[in-house]
Amino acid sequence: MERRNFIKNSALAMALLSIYKTDVFAQQDLFRAYNFKPLRNDVGIFIEQGGTIGWLNSSNGFVVLDAQFPTTAPHVIEELKKLGEKPFKYLINTHHHGDHTAGNISFKGLAEKVVAHQNSLVNQKKGAEKANNLDKQLLPDTTFGTKWNAKVGNENIKAYYYGSGHTNGDAVYHFEHANIVHVGDLVFNRKFPYIDRENGAHIGNWITALDKIQNQFDNDTLFIWGHSLDPEKVTGNKADVKAYQNYLQSLLTFVGGEIKAGKSKEDILKATTIPNAPEWQGEGIQRSLTAAYDELKGV
Repeated sequence: MERRNFIKNSALAMALLSIYKTDVFAQQDLFRAYNFKPLRNDVGIFIEQGGTIGWLNSSNGFVVLDAQFPTTAPHVIEELKKLGEKPFKYLINTHHHGDHTAGNISFKGLAEKVVAHQNSLVNQKKGAEKANNLDKQLLPDTTFGTKWNAKVGNENIKAYYYGSGHTNGDAVYHFEHANIVHVGDLVFNRKFPYIDRENGAHIGNWITALDKIQNQFDNDTLFIWGHSLDPEKVTGNKADVKAYQNYLQSLLTFVGGEIKAGKSKEDILKATTIPNAPEWQGEGIQRSLTAAYDELKGV
């Protein structure tokens, strides 16, 4: 009886090992700490730590959108170099925060141009001077006000600035041929956002910017988010943009109502969810509540 069970269990173990080898060992991606993934028309994403990186593998060069950290940026560079010996035409930043720009330094001597909105450059430089690490930054050398565009291979990249939102320097970048838009941190997908009032964030303007994004792009547009509660869902569609806009509107409505009801800031900060936007979760709801309170109170 024991021998029969041993043979049965051994056979089961061998079968499971066979499946394991086939489905896991053959998929090297599962052993990486990062995910380098094509989306469509030579545009893809890179996920490891920090804001989602977008990339373009064109016929005459690479474009990288955001750079995460000095420890992770070399991984996206390594993966792109596997696709061919081409120049890095542009490194582009959606805004100045360190989880999107600290890795810029890895592109020093590699990227031909570093692009960002003019306010993003000001904010990045100011933050680096405050932290006394300006020598560890690769600052943008090409900036713009409301629009910018570049032709790289068959792809046309256009940048748009809609005013203050997550900061006062957020821009979105449209790969027109692929019809993919990287919105950076103008959308936190189902995750409580960071609202950087110290660097010009404004929730009311942010809601208006999201209106403009929905009007400008079509139903086939694929969006890349800076952050997502589910790390596998860093891309989405216009319905997700609308849902995030609803979160911001619900946040202002809730906090405004609480202020009108005579609630103190301390009481308001005890909330654990935003009414009419229960999908937004994670840590940091107090950051949203504080930003909304200060904005509504004119602090």
